[in-house]
Amino acid sequence: MRIGVIGAGAIGGTIAALLDRVGHLVEVTARGEQLAAIRESGIRLDGGWGSHTARVAAAETLQTRPELAFVCTKAQDAPAAIRANAALLDGITVVVVQNGLAGLAEAERLLPGSDCVGALALYATSYLSPGRVTVTTTANTYLGAGDGAAPRAAVDAARILDAAMPAFAIDNFTGAQWTKLMVNQINALPAITGLSAQEVLGDRRLRAIVTASLQEATRVGFARGVRYGSIQGLDDRILRFVARAPRWAAQAVPLLMKRRMGATPNPGSTLQSLRRGQLTEIDYLNGAVVAEAEAAGVGAPVNAAITALVHEVERSGAFLAPHEVAERMRSVLEA
Repeated sequence: MRIGVIGAGAIGGTIAALLDRVGHLVEVTARGEQLAAIRESGIRLDGGWGSHTARVAAAETLQTRPELAFVCTKAQDAPAAIRANAALLDGITVVVVQNGLAGLAEAERLLPGSDCVGALALYATSYLSPGRVTVTTTANTYLGAGDGAAPRAAVDAARILDAAMPAFAIDNFTGAQWTKLMVNQINALPAITGLSAQEVLGDRRLRAIVTASLQEATRVGFARGVRYGSIQGLDDRILRFVARAPRWAAQAVPLLMKRRMGATPNPGSTLQSLRRGQLTEIDYLNGAVVAEAEAAGVGAPVNAAITALVHEVERSGAFLAPHEVAERMRSVLEA
């Protein structure tokens, strides 16, 4: 099958390399040093799903019409990427693999003639040098759309992807998006401190902040009437416990997340963006919680403060020490 992957970074590069490995004809889009590296040496994949070098066609935009496409850019880059490739995406199934809550709806708006479905990538990858992607934690990818049954397009796309990596079509995709947003609560503190996710969750002071932001975010979801989906060991029942429990008890969930990551340091996608000198998608993660809180008529001061700290690091280029982060967050946590 002819498959297009728009955005061959950590997630897109992994999808492209694994689909190439099982025999699909893959074309990717990339920019700058990443594009140059892929054209010269291919996408070099290693880590949890083995090693493979994918010699794929690459350009800044798709050059041929695919039969199936994956949009894997950062959330803030997706609208422009979709517009740039819209002519070749019209009428086909387009899988939007993104963090946050807005990506699928945005794709549906921009591609009214396409079957758009969402995908949640639960595996962890590192893309810190051009052309090379390392899978640090293997896990499933879930596809679907809306809060009902998985549409046929999601079932078919999941079947194709599952031949290359574990992938499943699921019901209540909206609820699963919200659960993934809870999983992504771990992304901000590594970006603020420069530490791995495991190091953040191993630090008592930083773990308290992650727990507080997770509790606040789950409460926002419930205020919005969300029924959380079941992914990555989290479900509606567990997240109700997180929302209601005292902080000392709720930290059991971030500790569970730490164990699931394994021993290979996981920098998280937000820190990886900073290390590559790029803007992060924090406004679509913790920032999305703040926006949803406003829509629900409630507050989200912890997530707002964390979002502001990530933007500060974006501007300054300097990470903050754990003790400084704890001190600066103290008043918010104690409020």
